[in-house]
Amino acid sequence: MTTDLDLCYMPASEALRLFKAKELSPVELMQATIRRAEATKPTINCFTFTHFDEAMDLARKAEAKYARGARTGALEGLPIGIKDESYIKGKPTSNGSLLSKDAIGGHTSTMNERIIKAGGIVHARTATPEFSCAGYTWSRRWGVTRNPWNRDFTPGGSSGGAAATLASGTSSIATGSDIAGSIRIPASACGLVGFKPPYGRNPDEPPFNLDFYCHTGPLARNVGDAILLQNVMAGPSPLDIATLRPKLRLPLDYKPIKGWKIAFSMDLGSFEVDPDVRKNTLAACDVFRSLGATVEEVDLGWGDDVLKAGMAYLEHLFGASLSQLLKEHGKDMTTYARQFAEDGQKSKATDFVATLEVAARMYQTLGPLLETYDVLICPTNALPSVPAEFDQTTGTVEINGKQVNPSLGWVMTTPFNMLSRCPVLSIPSGRAASGVPTGIQIVGRTYCDADVFRAAMAYETAKGQWYTNTETRPSL
Repeated sequence: MTTDLDLCYMPASEALRLFKAKELSPVELMQATIRRAEATKPTINCFTFTHFDEAMDLARKAEAKYARGARTGALEGLPIGIKDESYIKGKPTSNGSLLSKDAIGGHTSTMNERIIKAGGIVHARTATPEFSCAGYTWSRRWGVTRNPWNRDFTPGGSSGGAAATLASGTSSIATGSDIAGSIRIPASACGLVGFKPPYGRNPDEPPFNLDFYCHTGPLARNVGDAILLQNVMAGPSPLDIATLRPKLRLPLDYKPIKGWKIAFSMDLGSFEVDPDVRKNTLAACDVFRSLGATVEEVDLGWGDDVLKAGMAYLEHLFGASLSQLLKEHGKDMTTYARQFAEDGQKSKATDFVATLEVAARMYQTLGPLLETYDVLICPTNALPSVPAEFDQTTGTVEINGKQVNPSLGWVMTTPFNMLSRCPVLSIPSGRAASGVPTGIQIVGRTYCDADVFRAAMAYETAKGQWYTNTETRPSL
């Protein structure tokens, strides 16, 4: 007998198969999802706005389509959590801020339009830190979002609500965005698959569609579901000059990776790495070896200047964009958003140019290395997570007894926003003693998206999917 919990954690691709076979109704799935969302809201707090009544109406329409054998979309009838930073016409978007005043979308963002056209049902918007500018998820507007695996910790950020909804079984699939790791950080902290596509692969909103650090992408509970959503999101848009032609459609089936050469770096040359993360990363390397791949440790020659440059870039563009709010609204902003904006005010054009020089030097080693190796693997987060209520403006982060940058020093994602044309997929590597999951990043050659999915699919097939039973789900 299929329980509510089994429905809530059912892979999206399996739900679609059962819809088509008329063995499951989108109404049943939506009802179970909403019940689960209401039950977990007090403890996880992963949603901002919910649209449950409308979602049930849409589920009934999807049910009718399947019943009569009508043409259905690639996501028809699935409950999909949409990050509360993009737009849906006629619906509010808050960006996790008191400043938004429940602004109603005057248009639908291209990626949301594609999801809705494909039959995805937006039953809820997922929580973010204010203006998506932190690696954890709390705001003055919506409160604290917690990690379903251990509620003392954050699910990560800025797509923390998206990760928490998937880990708690309150969405089938979810969207995220990634400007310094905002898809991969929460994917790692919640035991999920998260994809940062190469710059331009997926459309984004202006003006940050022109910022090459910025990407939209999918989060999912398994590799196949991430592919399912990525194939809907991807492709050129007449509203986004940065989008690539032609549309890339990823396959669902991949050949084995026997004979592959995989490069491995534990610390990318400068990060302190937590012992549990280190142990789980080495175990992941052994899985790849068991699949017939060669895994060799490499020296990228990167140093402390990498993270400093990434931070400086973000302050110059993203921070400076927020600084315009300080004079009138500074008192209503969160501490971390206000500090980010203040740092942005101080940035100079020469600081920005220096960040480009660092990124260029980074690729002088990574580019040739990826001519020799098929992919590079490294940890996603150097520390499994930080406390749910952590504030980088007042708190400190220590790894191995050493203080690291409290903003992005505990994650290893930002270097690959600097090298943004490389596809990067985060997949689970295990769990820490705290119960919080850990992850590894699979980094591919520029625009070779299928390579990272081929490696991930091989790994997942060998290890088994998470969330398939009570032992591989959080206790809530």
